[in-house]
Amino acid sequence: MAEKGLLAYFHSPEQAEGAAAKLNALRAIDVSVERFDKYPGEGSTGPINMYAGNFPGLGSITESGDFTPDTGVLAAADIDASGMSDGGQGGLGAVDGLDIVLSAVIDENMFEQARRVIQQAGGVI
Repeated sequence: MAEKGLLAYFHSPEQAEGAAAKLNALRAIDVSVERFDKYPGEGSTGPINMYAGNFPGLGSITESGDFTPDTGVLAAADIDASGMSDGGQGGLGAVDGLDIVLSAVIDENMFEQARRVIQQAGGVI
């Protein structure tokens, strides 16, 4: 039995979970749904007093990441940190709202059917 892998991107976790349930019904070998971002961590979760100086930097506020002082400087230089980004030019990622990834390993004979399931659920392969 030959296996094939699929990576698909979705706008919402509900879309991805729906596709995952259908892939499991097709007897997928492995299916996983995750959210991804270009920066690591969860970022700031509590109130921040910028005047007291108890925040890591602009990147932690605007990019919702956990940064060291050096990587925080780079994140603050990102165009998304300024709030002036227009959303990109059709690339994949959180800017375009495709920040949910579904990965699946399926039997090679079910590949085309799995691909249709993902596209019908709103996924981009």
